[in-house]
Amino acid sequence: MRSVACRLAVFLFALLPGLAHAQPANRPTPGYTRVAIDTSVGTIIVALDQRRAPLTSANFLAYADDQRLDGTVFYRAARRKSDPRYGLIQGGIDTDLRRALPPVRHEPTSQTGIRHLDATLSMARPDRPNSASGNFFITVGPTPRMDAQGSSIGYAAFGHVVAGMDVVRRILAVPTCCGTGPMRGQMIVKPITIRHVRRLDGKAQPTGKVKPWLIPRAKPRPKK
Repeated sequence: MRSVACRLAVFLFALLPGLAHAQPANRPTPGYTRVAIDTSVGTIIVALDQRRAPLTSANFLAYADDQRLDGTVFYRAARRKSDPRYGLIQGGIDTDLRRALPPVRHEPTSQTGIRHLDATLSMARPDRPNSASGNFFITVGPTPRMDAQGSSIGYAAFGHVVAGMDVVRRILAVPTCCGTGPMRGQMIVKPITIRHVRRLDGKAQPTGKVKPWLIPRAKPRPKK
C-alpha cells in the first residue's frame, strides 16, 4: 500500500507544473490580462500570461493601450496541407512602421514554458532574434515547430484564446492567394479588419509616444 501511495504521490507531483500553468478561463485570473480583439467577423478574447512572458505581454498591451492595432487587419491564413482545418492566422501592423514600437526582447518557449498548443497567442517576427513588434498569430491545433528547439529560437508564445475560437477558425478558412517565400499562397484575399483591441482587465496605460499614422499625409501639390 505504501509503495502504491508513493507512486501516486510522484504521479501527482509530476502533474503539478501542468496544473499550475493551466489555461485561464474567460474571467479575471491572477497573473493574466484579458484582451478583446474585435474584428469584422466577431470578437476573439485572449489572456496574456504576464507571469511567464512579461516582456512580450507588456509589448502587446502597449500596442492595445495605444490603439496601434485599431484599424489593422488579419492578413494571413496558413492552413496545413495535410488538414486545412489546422494552421494559424496572423495579423497586426504588417509593414506599417508608423504604428511600430521598438522591437521586444525575445522570450523563447524554452524559457517561458508556454508551448504552441491549440489556441496559442504568439508573436510573429522577421527571421532574426529580438525583432518582434506589432504582428502576432494564433494557432489552430498544436504547432510544436514554432517552439524553441535545437538551434532554433522559435517564436514567443505569450497567451491563449479564452473565447472566440470559432472566429479564429472562420478566419483560417477564408480564401487566400499570393505571398512569397513561406507565406506563398497564404495571404488573405479580403483581409479581416481588426476594429479595436482593448484590455478587459486593469486600466489602459498608453505609452504617450507619437502616433504618426494619425497625422494626415500632405497631399501632393498639383503640377502647374
